Amino acid sequence: MAAPEQQLATRPQQLVFVDGVFSDLAQEMADYLHISDDVKPLIEQDQKDEVLKKIILASVALHSVPEKEFTAAYNLLIHLVLQSDNISMFLPRVCDNLMKPVGSSLLNGPSLSLNVLGNIFNLLEPENPLRYNVFMTILRFIKENGMLDTITNYLSSLPEWFKDWDTNEEDQRKLYLEVADVADEYLREDLSFQYILKALNTFDDEEVKSEEAAKLALRALKIALESLNHLDFQDLLAVPAIQVLSDTHPVYFELLTIFAEKDLEDYNDFNDEHEGFIEKEHLNGEVLLRKIRLLTFASLAASAPSREIPYEQIAKALQIPIEEVEWWVIDVVRANLVEGKFAQKKKIFNLHQTRYRVFGEKQWREVGDRLDGWKILLQNVIGTLRRGQADVEALKKREQEDIERRLANAGIGGNSSGFGGFGGGGRRGGGGAGGGDRSERAPRKERTDDDD
Repeated sequence: MAAPEQQLATRPQQLVFVDGVFSDLAQEMADYLHISDDVKPLIEQDQKDEVLKKIILASVALHSVPEKEFTAAYNLLIHLVLQSDNISMFLPRVCDNLMKPVGSSLLNGPSLSLNVLGNIFNLLEPENPLRYNVFMTILRFIKENGMLDTITNYLSSLPEWFKDWDTNEEDQRKLYLEVADVADEYLREDLSFQYILKALNTFDDEEVKSEEAAKLALRALKIALESLNHLDFQDLLAVPAIQVLSDTHPVYFELLTIFAEKDLEDYNDFNDEHEGFIEKEHLNGEVLLRKIRLLTFASLAASAPSREIPYEQIAKALQIPIEEVEWWVIDVVRANLVEGKFAQKKKIFNLHQTRYRVFGEKQWREVGDRLDGWKILLQNVIGTLRRGQADVEALKKREQEDIERRLANAGIGGNSSGFGGFGGGGRRGGGGAGGGDRSERAPRKERTDDDD
């Protein structure tokens, strides 16, 4: 069974429990390594460092001991080394030995060795700069044994560790490049690019003009150009060491600006002007052509005056047959450069959202123009709504006036019996159908107190 993965700690951990004085423990280790006769006189003379030299030279034999004894034996060795006043003299040799295969366990050997290296890292004080060397050994071990996933969670701690170890910029750069090399080994170009950029940012104002900086800048640029997933080049343009390429490697810098800000037509002009450059520099021309087409579509979408882009316009910008438009648009959408949907019958692409490749003065003007357009549109909508509201209120007012007018007319032209001619001309009295004398209603008798 593989040993459990060792966790790297920010603070020291008590992972090795050893009881005894140095002389007794050293003699025990010497007996285990079968060098007792060589070490015993040195122990008796209290020559601690000489004892450790003998033990460490013989410790290679630990890679042949039974698997179940490997970790315990190395823990004892580490404990002895940490008792020395010259840890920096002995610890690198122990780490180098751990880089060797564990012959007694070809299957679990890498995990066993990595756990021991983790123990060494954790047992050192947080401010001890030897932690830097141990971590570098861990990175090299991971690179040789295919264990990248065991270290990625700790990379975010590097800035804090650098402060603890008071690591200078040159050593930071070395470690960042070691991480990049490990990532390269396992085809993690995204991680590799990220740490190459970190390494580039460790150069000061004078060092950015050095040959080392130029070499590393070109390495970063080539990764970015050929990566199918890297579509934003503004991060590169912001790096001082990359900016220096405009003087030292102007053709490369021209190519960078094309992918950062320009389109397919500019890329074709570049190839005409620098014929054979792509092939000479061993760049992948097919990948570059595909990327510049994707980026060209992103620019077309960002500058489109309306949200509808005709197929003909897309085909012209990408220099492709109109039959291939939808396939290319799908690729652009998958690359998260635009969002939208097809209107296939109309042969247009309805744009919902786009991502700017570069956001400068021109883009701010475009945003301002769009905001002005939306402002005018909203003002027109508000004006229309207000006119509609005024028309409704006017209609209500006319209806109310009409009702009041009818009510007033009805009150003036009728009598108390009701509306219109109903009740105003009814017959009274006993006259028959042919008429007769109209009987006048008798005057109403006033009621007096005598009536009671």
